[in-house]
Amino acid sequence: MLVFGSAFLVAGLVVEQFELVAVGVFLVCVPPLSALTLLGAQARVGHSRLVHPHRLHVGQAARVVVRVGNSSPLWPVPSVALADTVPVLLGEEPRFDVGHLGARSVREVNYLVRPQVRGRYPVGPLRVVIGDPLGCVRVTREADTPVSLLVTPRTLALPPLGVRGGPQGEHTPRRTANGAGEQDPVPREYRYGDEMRRVHWPSTAKHGELMVRRDEQQQREHQALFLDTRACAHRGEQADSSLETAVTAAASVAVRSLEDGHDLNLYGADGHLPVSGLPGVLDGLALTGVSGSTGLHAGISALSAGRGPSPGLITVVLGAVGPDEAGALARVGGGARRVAVLCTGAAWPSEEAVHEAERVLASGGWQVLRLPHPDRLPHLWRSTGEAPLPAAAPRVFPEGPL
Repeated sequence: MLVFGSAFLVAGLVVEQFELVAVGVFLVCVPPLSALTLLGAQARVGHSRLVHPHRLHVGQAARVVVRVGNSSPLWPVPSVALADTVPVLLGEEPRFDVGHLGARSVREVNYLVRPQVRGRYPVGPLRVVIGDPLGCVRVTREADTPVSLLVTPRTLALPPLGVRGGPQGEHTPRRTANGAGEQDPVPREYRYGDEMRRVHWPSTAKHGELMVRRDEQQQREHQALFLDTRACAHRGEQADSSLETAVTAAASVAVRSLEDGHDLNLYGADGHLPVSGLPGVLDGLALTGVSGSTGLHAGISALSAGRGPSPGLITVVLGAVGPDEAGALARVGGGARRVAVLCTGAAWPSEEAVHEAERVLASGGWQVLRLPHPDRLPHLWRSTGEAPLPAAAPRVFPEGPL
């Protein structure tokens, strides 16, 4: 408009056509006058953003609600458009044409994001575009800081898996605080405030005074979970990578163990991972990156050394491993039930390499599952629970009298 207005103004003066001069003056004046209508408009436009839920599993949807309003009691905002910044993995950038905002008016827009890959994603910043009524002037600004969206790995429901010599889920024998079984409780004297349903009547009759059962506690099983996150051991990208298959399998096993009330230690290619509790384990797996290690010996050493009591169940989720790494794993945890999950879509050099790793682990007493896709894990896990426990490795004693 400035260019054409100037052209009309000059042409009108040259040919002495004052109508052209008037048109030129009008065109030249419109943009500055339009800009004047936007004075203070940026300060009058406020906004808020809500992401619900801010923590979700892969494949679930989160709703992002953006509210924008005009804080002025007198002056409207002619035209408002919004554009929210989201990572490529969350989809295309959402754009909204809010339009005219009257005095004290508020508009609300929302959209869904459905992440397919675990991780932490920034949602934002929000770009606010304010324009004049004639569309001559446009002011753009970034209005806020990003909001974090945490996407935890997908988990699959697995059946319970028994362990050698340890508790079996809900059928675990309950023990009193000093080790006596439920059939032979060790009572104590009645104290003011004790519940009458805890009175142990045989002991009351024996001692001649009220006796109550001691507090009972559940004996907890310890389990270990090992996840191979080496970049050289996996193949594929994003949701279709073998690493995501391994993380999904590990998360499913972790959820099964923790929901059964067991203690769980998590290990990676570089050693022990300091996470605890169901939310902590899932959050840790969500943020677990690719390891640059070329071998598993550091992680295997940490798993072999262990933390706390000896585990009753050891589960390893592996990418492509060599015979030496498989042999090192085969010697770990001989007294526990051991399950190895081999991701067949990983960077195995050949099918023979998969068979060799399976043979080495099975010879050490491991139950080996070949996992081509995460959806196969519940079926494989169920068949493992139905299979007989592998015999523990024989102990060799020196000759001579004990």
